[in-house]
Amino acid sequence: MSYQALYRVWRPQVFEDVVGQKHVTKTLQNALLQQKITHAYLFTGPRGTGKTSAAKILAKAVNCRNRGDSAEPCNDCDICKGITDGSNPDVIEIDAASNNGVEEIRDIRDKVKYAPSVSTYKVYIIDEVHMLSIGAFNALLKTLEEPPKHVIFILATTEPHKIPLTIISRCQRFDFKRIPHQAIAERMRYIIDDYGYEYEEEALQMIARASEGGMRDALSLLDQTISFGQEGITVNDALVITGSVSQSILNDIAKAILEKNPQSALELLHSLLAEGKDPVRIVEDFIQYYRDLLLYKNSPTMQDYLERVIVDSEFEQICEQYDIDFVYEIIDRFNKVQQEMKWTNHPRILLEVCFVQLCQNNFSTQHTVSDEKVLQLEQKITFLEEQLQQLKVNGIQAPTQQEEAAPAKKARPSKKGFRAPVGKIENVLAKATKQNLQLIKGNWGSILEKLKRSHAALLNDAEPVAASELGCVVSFKYEIHCQMAMNNHEFVNIMNSLLYQTSGHQMELIGVPEEQWQELRESFLSQHRDLLKEKNQSKTEGDPLIEEAKKLFGEDLIEIRD
Repeated sequence: MSYQALYRVWRPQVFEDVVGQKHVTKTLQNALLQQKITHAYLFTGPRGTGKTSAAKILAKAVNCRNRGDSAEPCNDCDICKGITDGSNPDVIEIDAASNNGVEEIRDIRDKVKYAPSVSTYKVYIIDEVHMLSIGAFNALLKTLEEPPKHVIFILATTEPHKIPLTIISRCQRFDFKRIPHQAIAERMRYIIDDYGYEYEEEALQMIARASEGGMRDALSLLDQTISFGQEGITVNDALVITGSVSQSILNDIAKAILEKNPQSALELLHSLLAEGKDPVRIVEDFIQYYRDLLLYKNSPTMQDYLERVIVDSEFEQICEQYDIDFVYEIIDRFNKVQQEMKWTNHPRILLEVCFVQLCQNNFSTQHTVSDEKVLQLEQKITFLEEQLQQLKVNGIQAPTQQEEAAPAKKARPSKKGFRAPVGKIENVLAKATKQNLQLIKGNWGSILEKLKRSHAALLNDAEPVAASELGCVVSFKYEIHCQMAMNNHEFVNIMNSLLYQTSGHQMELIGVPEEQWQELRESFLSQHRDLLKEKNQSKTEGDPLIEEAKKLFGEDLIEIRD
C-alpha cells in the first residue's frame, strides 16, 4: 500500500516529538548524557501515549553512531535507519499478546547471551508484557535481573497491575500520562499545516477531546475527518466522525431547560438521535458542558481548563442566567441517567424522561419549601418551650436529664437468646401427623432449590421435625441461624408460600433451636402420656378383663382403644 496512516507517518523519531510526556523524555535524555543507562525499563500508561515510540527512540539513541554529546538519535546513520524500518537484527520487538508462552521466553533467555551483530546494545522491546503467563514471567525473571552487559530490556504495558511485583522491582518504571487535549490539538495543527489543509479550530478541539488523551486515536480520527471532508476540516465533519454534539445545539438545549420548554428540548434531542448520535455520548457531552459552565461561572479566567466548551458571547449569556445550585442538580441528574443506561435496553427513553424532568422541575421552589419547613419547626419548638415554662409556673417540674436517662436504661433490649413460640409449637404437635411430615421432608430439597441463595443458606443446618395442617416446625442446629431466619420477614413469607404449594394447606413456618426443640418435645410427650393414662384409667376402672390384663402384662404395656 502506498498510503500510510497519519499516526504511522508522524510517529515520533526523537524525544522532542513525544508529546505530553516531558517527565519521561527529560529523564531518559539526562540518563543518556550522563551514561546511566540501566538494563531494564518498564513503560506504562494508556493506549496511544507514546510508550512504544519512546522505546524505539531509546533503542536508537543508545546505538546511534553519530549521537556524540547529544541526547537525541541522528536518524541518518545506518543503525538509526535500520531500527526505524525494522531491519536491524539487534532490536527485537515482541508482541507478548501472541507470544506469551514459556517457550518463547526461554528462546529469548538462550539467545540473550550472544553479542549484538551490528549495534552496541541488543534491545528487546516486549509490548503488552502483562499478557505473559506466570511461567513466562518466571522464565524471564533471572535474565531480567542480571542480563549481559550488552542487553537492554524495555517492557511496555497498559495494565501494570497485572505484572508481578518481582518483575516491576527489577525495572526503572516510567508512567506515561494521558496527553492534554490542548497538546494534541497543537500537534494536529502542526501536521495539518505541513500538508496545507484548511481547518476550523473548533474541529481540532473536538477531535482532541474525543481522543481521550491518546495521540494515536486523535490522528486516526483526523485521518478519517480529512477523508470525509471535501473542503478542509470543518466542525460538521468532526461532529459526524466523532459522534459528538455541536456547541450550538448544546446551547439551545440549555436555553430550553432554562425556559422550561420541554417541547423545544425534545425536538432538539430527537434531531440528534435522528442523526445517529448515541444517547450515552449525548449524556457525556452534556455532563462536560455543564461542568465547563460551572467552572467558567466560578472562575472565568480558567478557560484553559475547559474541556468541551469554547467561550463566546452566547455561552457567556447562558452562564449568567444559570444558578449554581441548578447546575449542581443538572449534573447530578445526568450522572444518574448515565449509570442507569448501563442496565437498560431503552436508553433513549431514559434520556427523554431526564430532559422533561429538567424542564419541568422548579428547583428554586424546592429550596423555598425546605426553608418554610424549617420555619414551621422553629415555631413548634418555640410553642413547646412556652408550654414547658407554663408547667413549671404551675408547680409541675420538667424531668431532669438524669430522670430522662433512667427509663432509657430500663428500655434496653434483653440480651437473652431467641425463644421459640411454645404455644404455636404445641398446637402443631397436637394435630401433627406422620403423613404431613413425610410430605414436607420428601419435597424439602425442591423447596430449597426455589429459594434465593441467601435464604437457602439459612436452612443449611435445619430440618423439618413436625408438621400438621396448621404449620411446620423446623429445627435449627444453631440458635443464631434460627433467630436470623425468623426475623427475616421476606424469608418467612416465601417459605409459607412454598409450604402451601407443597401441602395444599395454609401452613405456617415455625422455627425452633435444636436444644429448645428437645425440651419442648419431651415436655409435650410427657404431658400427652399422663393425659392418656388418666383417660384410660377413667374408662377401664372396674372392668375385670382389663384388670386381669394389667396383672399379666403390667400397666405400662397396655394401650386401650375404643
